[in-house]
Amino acid sequence: QTGPSVQPSLGISYGGLSLTAWGSTDFSTSSDEYKAKEFDLTFGYGIKGFSIAVTDYWWSGEGARYGRYGTDHYFEGTIGYNFGERFPMNLTWSTMFAGGDKNPEDGNRYYSSYFEAAYDLNVWGVSFTPGIGISPWKSQYSDGFGLNSISLKAIKEIKITDSFSLPVFTQVVAAPEHDDVFMVFGVSL
Repeated sequence: QTGPSVQPSLGISYGGLSLTAWGSTDFSTSSDEYKAKEFDLTFGYGIKGFSIAVTDYWWSGEGARYGRYGTDHYFEGTIGYNFGERFPMNLTWSTMFAGGDKNPEDGNRYYSSYFEAAYDLNVWGVSFTPGIGISPWKSQYSDGFGLNSISLKAIKEIKITDSFSLPVFTQVVAAPEHDDVFMVFGVSL
């Protein structure tokens, strides 16, 4: 994406079930620029520390048709485990299993997979989450086994009134597999 973006979400949950819609669009205005647009739906279930989810990713951009499920949507299954407060480690494994996740050379499915480990810390009232992500084989993410991300996220709730706080976050992500680095800043409402 180019420049700032807006990323709204809407979710509903009942017991351990959840349904979430997430979107993103940037502020580019030139007709010559690619205007990023994404819309994702996730259905999940969690019990104790275990979680499973299925996500439909669509990121074809502004003006693209939404209904091309075989090529423009990417369907991913995720399993995860959170070890709890005494050892706040989160492990997740995600694999794309349908849609456009295909090798352009031969048309075979990649089964693009991603494993991430993250650890939650609280230091001086700031929540820090260092994490590392890998891709185990050739896929959309890498040309083979690859170190996709090394990240550090910080979240601080800024008290506005006695009953309202504003969560502010920043994240630094190094992507060694793609020789790139990102810095993200955001506010959650």
